[in-house]
Amino acid sequence: MFLHGQPGAASDWADVVEVLPPALRTVAFDRPGYRSNPRPPGTLEDNARWLLAELDAAGIRDAVLVGHSYGGGVALTAAALAPHRVRALVLVASVGPHCLDGWDRLLAAPIAGPVCAVAAWWLTPGFARQRVARIERQRGRRLEPNEFLNWESWGSARHEHGAMWRTFLTEQRELVRHLDQLEARLPLVTAPTVILSDPTDKMIPMATAYALQEGLAHSRVVPVIGGGHNLPRRNPAAVASEIVRFYDVLEQPNG
Repeated sequence: MFLHGQPGAASDWADVVEVLPPALRTVAFDRPGYRSNPRPPGTLEDNARWLLAELDAAGIRDAVLVGHSYGGGVALTAAALAPHRVRALVLVASVGPHCLDGWDRLLAAPIAGPVCAVAAWWLTPGFARQRVARIERQRGRRLEPNEFLNWESWGSARHEHGAMWRTFLTEQRELVRHLDQLEARLPLVTAPTVILSDPTDKMIPMATAYALQEGLAHSRVVPVIGGGHNLPRRNPAAVASEIVRFYDVLEQPNG
């Protein structure tokens, strides 16, 4: 079960899923407040309970949860709330201890947060599309997929149910105000966990990966070189390879 980050969509995992063995059953949904999901944005716990309901609806007794960035926090929360439903975790550039910076706190502020969120989601997509078009004119060609990933992501950002700025603001406030609750739940997570992180990630530092490892009883950190924060799209082969390696270990008698 794949959980995208913030902002993001289920399609962020398409390149990872494409190179996974066909025998692995994969499921990816837009999280509440994103793209096709009509549910309102919510807290990490709201997202976790939505996830468990989706597993019920799909007839899935337990699953390996793969979470990117904010989606990693959702996966951890689900594993703490319903350990019997989570067979294992793959955390990809996941939020966790020491992940907050000044921008996170600004977006969560009472007045500045809504202003910044509205500005970002009303103005940035159009600006980003113009930027991509300008780069293409300068180079005389269409850009390759993920060549300028951040500009492409913001340029294609859209909402289908409600305003995206509200989703962004809700999740930023949740992260800043209740990150300590997520940290407190780490000892409740008993599922085997692999933590993927790129040392060059400018959004979530490696220190967060190692702090997660320290807080999770059955976990290990795997540095992934190349991809930065957007590992599922920039380095899908490496992410898929680690998922397969981890799954093979789980399938062994003592896994």
